[in-house]
Amino acid sequence: MMKKMSLLVAGGIGYVLGTRAGRERYEQIKGLAVKVKDNPTVQEKAHQAADVAKAQAPVVKDKVTGVTEAAKSKVGGSRSDGDPFPDESLLNQEDPYPRGNLP
Repeated sequence: MMKKMSLLVAGGIGYVLGTRAGRERYEQIKGLAVKVKDNPTVQEKAHQAADVAKAQAPVVKDKVTGVTEAAKSKVGGSRSDGDPFPDESLLNQEDPYPRGNLP
């Protein structure tokens, strides 16, 4: 019984000290992150990156559209009627997910 009590007390002390140290370290990291975020050089670079992304968006859109069209032509295009069931036999099955012994 004494061993269990000692283990619980040691665990409790370790938990309390660990959470205090953890909280202090968290505050250090948080403070550093705020300093970096508020740094004028970082702000300038972030704005530059956003401007480049906005400028390149139409170019990326055109490339994606071109790749999509190329993929459609290789696959055979898209269905114009929008029918998700190209084979009517799928609709007429009694149980599309049979159970039991399968061959």
